[in-house]
Amino acid sequence: MSDLHVICRIGDAEYAIPADDVYQMESYTGATPVPGSAPYVIGLVQIRQQIVPLLDLRARFGLAPIEPSPSSRIVVLQLGKRLVGLLVDVAREVQNIAPEQLQAPPDVIAHQAGGFVKSIVQLRDRIVMLLDASRVVSEETAHG
Repeated sequence: MSDLHVICRIGDAEYAIPADDVYQMESYTGATPVPGSAPYVIGLVQIRQQIVPLLDLRARFGLAPIEPSPSSRIVVLQLGKRLVGLLVDVAREVQNIAPEQLQAPPDVIAHQAGGFVKSIVQLRDRIVMLLDASRVVSEETAHG
């Protein structure tokens, strides 16, 4: 397992996703809405001739919606055989984070974050939260 992580920004916070889970990153150009889907599901996008569901992490985390900008990115995760896209505000950085740098999040954060935050790490003057990607994309942990 690699120590490389993709760092993305959602609102005022930074999150890390293990690079091993990242299939691809794309610019956001829109999605096909799916009727009756959860509020955080933007719709479907096509990535390398595959149809991929796209989740809005701002909505998933209970943040106010914003219009996607040229900085918005789709981070496509490969979790087992499943591909899922995550719309983030910015994703331009890759960091090496060794396992010994990771710390358990404080209990209040772990509880408030709905299990989405697996660990935290301090990178110089920044605090970055490691996402539990399988929890973020799981329908069972939906807050809506």
